[in-house]
Amino acid sequence: MSHCAFGKLSYVDSVQNSVLHRKVEPELLDSLPPDDLRAVRSRRELRWINALMGNERWILQQLKKHRPYLTGTIVEWGAGEGKLCQKIRRDFPQHEVTGVDFLSNPFTPQHQISWRQGNLLQMDPHKDDSIVVANLFLHHLTEEELLSLKPWLIQAKWLIMSEPLRKKGSHFWGKLLHPVLHDVTRHDMHVSIDAGFVPGELSKLWAELHDSWLVEEWEQWPGAYRSVWRRK
Repeated sequence: MSHCAFGKLSYVDSVQNSVLHRKVEPELLDSLPPDDLRAVRSRRELRWINALMGNERWILQQLKKHRPYLTGTIVEWGAGEGKLCQKIRRDFPQHEVTGVDFLSNPFTPQHQISWRQGNLLQMDPHKDDSIVVANLFLHHLTEEELLSLKPWLIQAKWLIMSEPLRKKGSHFWGKLLHPVLHDVTRHDMHVSIDAGFVPGELSKLWAELHDSWLVEEWEQWPGAYRSVWRRK
């Protein structure tokens, strides 16, 4: 695992061995009805890949590591079926937990998890000192859409994200999984990698904000870009 704090790795250095330019294209899964059998299988495979990469485990580890300093609502962008929200609620019962997604609310009041359905880019951000987590969500957004998240970042105190690492090696490891994956997942995996990130990229995009944040970034096998932003 390579690790760097912002300012110690130049943007030019960070894109060596990478697919130079982000390319955000539609994924097949997004065009399928939720009950389509191909979509059902692909979501199941994505949960398996997510577990293989340890994305949710890593996010929970980061939250636990910084627990003494966390205040406010924990908000998950692109919460999907709410699986990570449930784990966060279990481990952090003292915090309000909110999921944001296009999908309808999967929870009952007994779950004690709030839900905001709709387009994050068109919502007003939380007004408290929120802790934002994002698991395989930001790579769906164009640069223009990522820039539109600044109001959320201004309100947030923490941003913890795990996204695809946009490097040739990620495609290599992904191709090794082709024999056990459905065609939808095979296609979408490589689209996701091409839309992923390399260290220094988001700090460069949100350059006018980074002076207010401490930023740590990781490249983690087998193809994850991970970063923790903490407001100074």
